[in-house]
Amino acid sequence: MYKVHFENRYILISPEPDRLQKYGLFHNFNRTRELYRLISDFQSDLSIPSVNIYGTDIEHIWKLFRIYFTEIQAAGGLVKHVSGRFLFIEKKGRLDLPKGHIDKGEEAEEAALREVQEECGVSGHKIIKPLESTYHTYNKGKISYLKKTQWFLMHYDGKLVAEPQVKEGITQVEWLFPDEVSRVRERAWPSLLDVINTYVFSRE
Repeated sequence: MYKVHFENRYILISPEPDRLQKYGLFHNFNRTRELYRLISDFQSDLSIPSVNIYGTDIEHIWKLFRIYFTEIQAAGGLVKHVSGRFLFIEKKGRLDLPKGHIDKGEEAEEAALREVQEECGVSGHKIIKPLESTYHTYNKGKISYLKKTQWFLMHYDGKLVAEPQVKEGITQVEWLFPDEVSRVRERAWPSLLDVINTYVFSRE
């Protein structure tokens, strides 16, 4: 399955109808033209909370879905301190994780480590394992972008530094225990909630 966020709304691509959730629309994929019309209508009609597009060959649907957008590659980190705290930032008034664009010739792992250091002032952190990627869209002018963010779980045992990269709009760096995250996660971007719910509250 693929889940793509449009700010507070989303489109889910699945092999069969997802009857476990309530969707504004269900769409059985048939033709590319219909798919693109559906995406366009969903972008413009904010009253539709979500859409489930389904079909047996979801990789084919996903390929066509991506062609509709200009793709952007990004990487970021979910940093867990030896104390059990997790690293979060505040940006545009929302709870977020450090992340950013992957530079030309840069590997995703390198970009994720770099972004954590640049946005939060942390150094000496190490990647433990890759996590599920997330997808969200945004528009600039007449161009629709699809950003894929590759996430990595990281370990850190240094000082709990908090040096927000102000020039990037980061207003705060926070080290939170899971119970603290639970109380404020409604402030997080919806595209991050799956990452937070799956890994912050994991017993690993």
